[in-house]
Amino acid sequence: MSLPTPEPIAERHGLDPRALPDEVLHSTRPLVLRGLVAEWPMAQAGAQSPPAAIDYLRRFDRGAEVVAHAGPPETGGRLFYNDAFNGFNFRPEKVKFSAVLDTLQRRLDDPAPPAIYMGSTTLDTYLPGFRDENPLNLDGQPQVLASIWVGNRTRIAAHQDLPDNLACVVAGRRRFTLFPPDQLPNLYIGPLDLTPAGQAISLVDFHAPDLERFPRFAEALAHAQVAELAPGDALMIPSMWWHHIEALEAFNVLVNYWWRATPAYMDTPMNALMLAMMTVRDLPPEQRRIWQDVFHHYVFEPGEATDAHIPESARGVLAPMDEPRARALRGRLLQRLNR
Repeated sequence: MSLPTPEPIAERHGLDPRALPDEVLHSTRPLVLRGLVAEWPMAQAGAQSPPAAIDYLRRFDRGAEVVAHAGPPETGGRLFYNDAFNGFNFRPEKVKFSAVLDTLQRRLDDPAPPAIYMGSTTLDTYLPGFRDENPLNLDGQPQVLASIWVGNRTRIAAHQDLPDNLACVVAGRRRFTLFPPDQLPNLYIGPLDLTPAGQAISLVDFHAPDLERFPRFAEALAHAQVAELAPGDALMIPSMWWHHIEALEAFNVLVNYWWRATPAYMDTPMNALMLAMMTVRDLPPEQRRIWQDVFHHYVFEPGEATDAHIPESARGVLAPMDEPRARALRGRLLQRLNR
């Protein structure tokens, strides 16, 4: 069976990293931003050679320990579960950042190296001064978190993140395959409470999809979008879009920026999902249908029928959420959960 070919992700060119337009930063569709950070010294070093990129990163190393992940060569770089699904095929290690760079540099010409992956590591904490030399203006976005990812040829299973994500490739090449949020049923998502890095992942091996086990994956691919990025290119990944990431060279570096378009006091909806599983999912079918209507009335489609008949001063949690109201509600929930 021939699988559908993903469409290319839409592209923008010639954007200024110091003045990104709102239609890019608030886009609900993915966008490749070609050459967005090509003027960064880091991206120029990455385009020159792996040793040049490694030497540039060493300038900012202050001897801090980071968490890196290592997997045996037979993983083929795919960071995934172990065969028993009670753990993973890689192990985390706390090491010096310089040790990660040393190991990657030694293995540049190794035809079958172990998978080496330093995941989301806060830039300002571990590489102070890096952002000053490689600036990107996101002042209008709340709660921006800048991270760096370093590794060799690794594959990160399709997953989704709650924040918006601007991913900047600054060394090596990466292939991104994205799926709209509504492809959840077709991606065969694994456990929610045992995950490689906090987010649930697709169980499909994109290099060798097993369509007997995962037949709906073909439908997911029919909705997929793909792009390959080189040093200096960036990708805007909107909130909750599924993304599979493959690092294609022996040394790869990604810098990304996360932010949420909602106030800091709003908790993650994943907590609501987990609570709903505990309290709603296993109710009898008729009761579940009732609660589905309740959620639509109060959460998904609130309107005049929800609270217009209640005096404003008495609306409580039905009123627009703000920080004091969220704090009081969180305290009430904690009391109920701990009873």
